Amino acid sequence: MRLEITCHDRVGMGQKVLGIFVENGINVRGIELMQPGRIFINIPDLDFADLQKFMPQLRLIEGVGDVKTAPYMPSERERNELATLIKTFPDPFISINRKGNIRIVNTIASSIMGETEASLIDQHISLWLKGFNFNRWLDSSDVLAQTCRLKFQGDDFVADIMPIHVTGEESSKVLAGAVLILKSEARLGQQMNAFKQPSENTFSGIQASSSAMRKVIREAKRMSSLDSSILIMGETGTGKELLARACHGASERAERPFMTLNCGALPDDVAESELFGMGEKDQASSKRGIFELADGGTVFLDEIGEMSPKLQSKLLRVIQHGSFRRVDSEQEVTVNVRTISSTNKDLLHLVSIGDFREDLYYRLNVFGLTLPALRERRSDILPLAEFFTIKAGQQIGRTHLKISDDCRDFIEHYPWPGNIRQLDNVITRAVSLLEGNEIETAHLQLPPYTREHGYLEEEFTGTLDAAVKGFEADLLRKLYPAYPSTRQLAKKLGLSHTAIANKLREYDINKKTVKI
Repeated sequence: MRLEITCHDRVGMGQKVLGIFVENGINVRGIELMQPGRIFINIPDLDFADLQKFMPQLRLIEGVGDVKTAPYMPSERERNELATLIKTFPDPFISINRKGNIRIVNTIASSIMGETEASLIDQHISLWLKGFNFNRWLDSSDVLAQTCRLKFQGDDFVADIMPIHVTGEESSKVLAGAVLILKSEARLGQQMNAFKQPSENTFSGIQASSSAMRKVIREAKRMSSLDSSILIMGETGTGKELLARACHGASERAERPFMTLNCGALPDDVAESELFGMGEKDQASSKRGIFELADGGTVFLDEIGEMSPKLQSKLLRVIQHGSFRRVDSEQEVTVNVRTISSTNKDLLHLVSIGDFREDLYYRLNVFGLTLPALRERRSDILPLAEFFTIKAGQQIGRTHLKISDDCRDFIEHYPWPGNIRQLDNVITRAVSLLEGNEIETAHLQLPPYTREHGYLEEEFTGTLDAAVKGFEADLLRKLYPAYPSTRQLAKKLGLSHTAIANKLREYDINKKTVKI
């Protein structure tokens, strides 16, 4: 039996309570004082009938408010809580004493070791783990937490080794042993995948500090709940597929498949079979396409502007009627899918010149989203760069990496023609080859670039006069075949016939050297 006594919090109260048990010859197994004013007493051999005989004595003690039975002692709950945590912990857990001998192992650790938990007690940890000197570490003057790679039963594990300190006399800390948590390569991979998963399927994974991106996210959230087609427009590398996945994840179709196809990456016949499947005489050998596989979910068509006229017609029918035929099949297939498409082209211009169907354009663009280029959302650049730095560091097991102030300024003002994809690739490469802990501008492999002139030559040699002459020679070689006479060429360029003749002679341009 366990009792909980509520009383005033004052000196001597515990002694008075225990005095009653002594007077009645009752053996007390344990007593725990919980602040403020709560005393727990463990009396395993006491019957409830015996308790009733001296309960009034306890209640008559000055300052005692209530006496009642308790289901457990506070320390019992803590012990069982810890035991449950250790037993069910998904990774191997081992506790050792100051000499390196095993005190506690959880179920998964003993399973890997191939012995019962009881038989492992007092065995030295070095019998099971290789690659770390536990005795030297425990005997060192300053025992600090360690993370290292070692062998556990012949397999590679990452071990977090943490010392256990107990407060001794005069508040000094005394080393009592250590706990070890081990993670296998497969387990680390599972945790990384779980960490990444929310970012792939929700808007929380999209950096949106800039007002332009916050506006896009607000609109995308509203559109996601409405079951109509979405067209996402933006330059290459702006994150169109990431936004499409977020829209799917926020829709009622989130639990159903999300299937993708890059319309510009495959030949026409291959893309058709990928989208609509292949029909065969033998039903068992037929192939289902993306639209069938995504039934109930979402199909994302990346770079829809690259789609051929033939596929455009077939896609229009799917969107209008929800049905299609597999390649080489007459059987009608009905599906329920939502279409999200993306493009880095001006689809209205393609419509105007007849390269894209107008009726399909309006079917795809029920809701339209335009992703701004990275140079148009500068307040997002540094947070993205820091995120990519952390991500790249985790992939190679490095932490505490930072970007220098000069490098941050450069990153923020570079125009990033390749947008987020280019930023990610550049940061990943810099982190992979970094020797110190700080990324400098010199670590970024980026060619000079301006919006007006595009990528510039990194190593220009020569003089301005030589560069001008080189340009003149190239221009004349291109124009010379297009004009039947040097006089007409001179008139086009606003020069005299003599000047053009001299330049052609200087650059050795004639009918023999230029194919007309």
